[in-house]
Amino acid sequence: MNGWIILDKPVGLGSTQAVGAVKRVCREAGLGKVKVGHGGTLDPLASGVLPIALGEATKLCGRMLDASKIYDFTVQFGTETAGLDAEGEVIATSDVRPTLAEIEAVLPRFTGPIDQVPPAYSAIKIDGQRAYDRARKGEDVEMKARSVTIYALDLHAAEEGPIENVTLSAHVSKGTYIRSLARDIARAVGSVGHVTMLRRTRAGPFTLEQAISLDKLNAFGQGAAQSEIFLPLEAGLVDIPALNLSPEAAGAIRQGRVWTGGSTEDGLYWGRDSDMRPVALIEALAGTLKVVRGFNV
Repeated sequence: MNGWIILDKPVGLGSTQAVGAVKRVCREAGLGKVKVGHGGTLDPLASGVLPIALGEATKLCGRMLDASKIYDFTVQFGTETAGLDAEGEVIATSDVRPTLAEIEAVLPRFTGPIDQVPPAYSAIKIDGQRAYDRARKGEDVEMKARSVTIYALDLHAAEEGPIENVTLSAHVSKGTYIRSLARDIARAVGSVGHVTMLRRTRAGPFTLEQAISLDKLNAFGQGAAQSEIFLPLEAGLVDIPALNLSPEAAGAIRQGRVWTGGSTEDGLYWGRDSDMRPVALIEALAGTLKVVRGFNV
């Protein structure tokens, strides 16, 4: 089992719980112990695309964590909560309800490279402790601003006049907190707000079209076909060009040796052998091929 299960994670399920569910289903399907990891935490109150890697695909989890992601989210104006979501106490209120034009006018401020202060209720470590653990103890947690990039920020259709809530789509870099983005947009229009809906529609190369429900995942443990839920390892490499390796080059790369004498343009590739099996992530530089991450497939 070397590949991916793309789960359409439901609200209420944590990412670690989702990994546990995949491990359980693999045991039920008679696959024994399978190495499993996820490609990007998704809060329990969020839903959507959660890439779960199995076997050798777990070596790509780091790349998936670094990949950009797309979210749909709804901002409710008038109240800001401690967690910036539907849970937690209300810490600020406002009678201001923005118009569609006012929201559209501030969105360019939040497009491109921006500095963002993460929520106090986040997994960021401060002096060795998770910020959310300290916040839950009632400590005053000071979060430092960090640089992130918003590649695109689009407003879904909304009515004219004062708006109670609005839904947007955001294509963002790693490290971006949608809850903070919602907070800052609400403050920019002279109000306060929090997220009431958060759904990830894309993570790296994976989309909702490839995602399966928790019910379909459980059906695999009861005998459903593997092809209905499983994507091959190379599905996580579609954003990297493939490089066909000769038998000699593939042998050398599998042994971790540098292969010389090639004429490939410099850059990152994934090498495949004559049977189209992934061999390794490879860096081509000045006529040499060097292993970045090998796959034991």
